Amino acid sequence: MTIAQTVTSVPSDSGREAAVATLIVDGQDRPGIVESIASVLGRFGANIVSLDQYSDDPDGGQFFQRTEFSVPGLSAVLPDIDEALSSRLSDGFDLRFTLRDTSAPKRVAIFASKSDHCLLELLWRHRRGELPVSIAMVISNHTDTADEVRGFGIPFFHVPSGGPDKTAAEAEHLRLLQGNVDFIVLARYMQIISAEFIEQVDVPIINIHHSFLPAFVGAGPYAKAKERGVKLIGATAHYVTEDLDQGPIIEQDVVRVTHADTAVDLRRRGADVERSVLARAVQWHSEDRVIRHGNHTVVFA
Repeated sequence: MTIAQTVTSVPSDSGREAAVATLIVDGQDRPGIVESIASVLGRFGANIVSLDQYSDDPDGGQFFQRTEFSVPGLSAVLPDIDEALSSRLSDGFDLRFTLRDTSAPKRVAIFASKSDHCLLELLWRHRRGELPVSIAMVISNHTDTADEVRGFGIPFFHVPSGGPDKTAAEAEHLRLLQGNVDFIVLARYMQIISAEFIEQVDVPIINIHHSFLPAFVGAGPYAKAKERGVKLIGATAHYVTEDLDQGPIIEQDVVRVTHADTAVDLRRRGADVERSVLARAVQWHSEDRVIRHGNHTVVFA
């Protein structure tokens, strides 16, 4: 279990604002889990704001639950709630949980290359208050987006990564990142992330790519798709693992296209889908709505 300092606030009955926390629970399903969680929270005067749960098999399958609750003086009482949950959920249950006070947003680093559509979408949404994150930095292997990023008041770092050996670049990435971020977003970052980097950075990494995979790999996927006369294009956001583009999927979407669409049209419409799919994935992750289980996810959107 973990406690992180990160929620919105809702009015309490006394007129003061009560902080809101998220509680994520998963493990083997069995009777009494929901009642046990509710009883612990009730003991501290918590008000359950929302609750979502799912079991992949009610007869001993995997159980998932996301709960939002409010309680006055949350920061002071949170360690006691954590201790009480640890005691209760270890008594006859095989469960893991994460408890988070969301008063401080999760810190994210965005990696980008030359394409700016996904990067700028995240920056725009963040500036409008639509993404509950703190953007710690943008890192790019090109300088094309430096002025635009700095215009948002976000630190920009140029880390070249040309050639097959990425050791020096990844070492610099780790120096910039470690201790400063809670997750990473690859906003069309056109470099392969090594298994060593994934292990050492030790935070979730979210990637976005077109949904033609495993078809139309390599350069020019939309031109190849046009040649084959595709009727649907889309995008996939997923967590990064050592297996390239094989990590747990968070979100996907598609749009219909026709024979009249050119390769340029397909690329433009594909960029639109990539923007929205990545933004939703980042928002859901930052709000603790995504629970990873093996190579798939449960998303309480």
